[in-house]
Amino acid sequence: MILFEWVLALLAAAVVLTMVAGRLGVPYPSLLAIAGAGLAFLPFAPGIRIDPDLALALFVAPALLDSAFDTSPRELRRNVIPVASLAVIAVVLTTAAVAFLGWRYAGLPLAAAIALGAIVAPPDASATTAVLQGLRLPQRISLVLQGESLLNDATALLIYRAAVVATVGSFSLTSDAPLLLLSAAGSLVAGYVLARLYLMLSWRVHDAASNTILQFVSTFSVWLLADRLTLSPIIIVVVYAMTLAQTPPRKPSPRQRVSSYSVWETAVFIVNVLAFVLMGLQARHIIERLSDAQLWNALLFASSVLAAVIVVRIVWIACYRLIVVLVRLAVSAEFGERLAARDPRGAILVSWSGMRGLVTLATAFALPEHFPGRDLIVLCAFCVVLGTLVIQGFTLKPLLRWLRIEDDGSVARAMSQARVAIMQAALDSLDGDTSPAAMILRKQYSAARHVAEDENAPQAATELDQLRLRAIEAQRRTLHELRRTGRISDDVFHRLQEELDWSELDAAPAGRFQSLMG
Repeated sequence: MILFEWVLALLAAAVVLTMVAGRLGVPYPSLLAIAGAGLAFLPFAPGIRIDPDLALALFVAPALLDSAFDTSPRELRRNVIPVASLAVIAVVLTTAAVAFLGWRYAGLPLAAAIALGAIVAPPDASATTAVLQGLRLPQRISLVLQGESLLNDATALLIYRAAVVATVGSFSLTSDAPLLLLSAAGSLVAGYVLARLYLMLSWRVHDAASNTILQFVSTFSVWLLADRLTLSPIIIVVVYAMTLAQTPPRKPSPRQRVSSYSVWETAVFIVNVLAFVLMGLQARHIIERLSDAQLWNALLFASSVLAAVIVVRIVWIACYRLIVVLVRLAVSAEFGERLAARDPRGAILVSWSGMRGLVTLATAFALPEHFPGRDLIVLCAFCVVLGTLVIQGFTLKPLLRWLRIEDDGSVARAMSQARVAIMQAALDSLDGDTSPAAMILRKQYSAARHVAEDENAPQAATELDQLRLRAIEAQRRTLHELRRTGRISDDVFHRLQEELDWSELDAAPAGRFQSLMG
């Protein structure tokens, strides 16, 4: 009962922190990290531990699927070089730099030091999304950051698994490395096959609640199956989610989609809360076991690791920009444009967008109990997450204003053009129908098409939208009055209220209900 009461209290506190974060204009993971650090110094906080084997599946699987579902494979292919430079080269360089610090100055075994480097190397998808949510960035910068924060997990976890195996068992580069590469290739195929199997089975489920439960069951099952088959769960889940997102369902249901998006958003939020709380509680136990001198040495080393992960990213992106300039001069300007945008301000923003989060916490949790230097590694991971979320997370929006980076309008123009196309398709479907209902509907779609043709304000609250929302609000007032006076039953009230909710979702400008979309 005590544990249950603490979970309720922590979730309630997380809601308050989210409200405060919204008022302050800062990302909520930053305040969660601060709250988690505060728990480390509360003597009455409960001692909650989690099975290391469960950590990655519980924390990473849902967050990774949620991020991968919204990632476009087509856009990843278009930006493959800049994304690969961050998701592979930057991760390897950061891992190497941190591993050197751990081996040279902390006395960690080389494999354990490499594991530490792989833990803190990848910026986290959910942390980056939370920080950048609501910022109107140029589309290419957003796509590169989204692709990097998703794919770098695969790179880091391949290194992490090899380092952990080498520490607790035996690992040979000549014999085991080919197996890792074969596992990665097999994971690509397995992710696609499992997604197709899910699509074949899930279309029979029509109930929204059952469909959402099936999504969670399948996500964790895919992860656990990959782990049992010694494949890469990260790669499988990424391919699995992208395949689901790109394949139209046989019987699409708006109710299922809206329900699914909102539930997944809540689940990812809860996972973030629990991860930061558990890390704070683990940090408290570590602090209690260390003497004052040992604690200061550990914090000093953790600060050096934090500085390394920030500096390596900045240095690598500066080097990458130099390479791009040389390519433009030596090869062609057009090919240089494929490597990176011309404006260097985007590179500055990307170099400062390296927040760590859930993946770093989960991989630190997942270390075996008797792993060499585990306490130091866990403490370093928490300090890196806390430091990047506070230092970079709090300053990213001011940096964006200082750089004066503005939305290039490409997404808005594409939305306007797509709206015109789908409205025209609706009008074409009514050709030849002269019924009164068709005439009314034709006028509605014609008005909506006229509004959509305005490329300068495709997401603005148009006059048509405002009128529809005002009418719906009047309907709501009347509906509540009908129930209050007893003229309709609660069952009728709830059914009509749901109809008005769907109408408002349809009438609201794009972005107003973005929180429902994950």
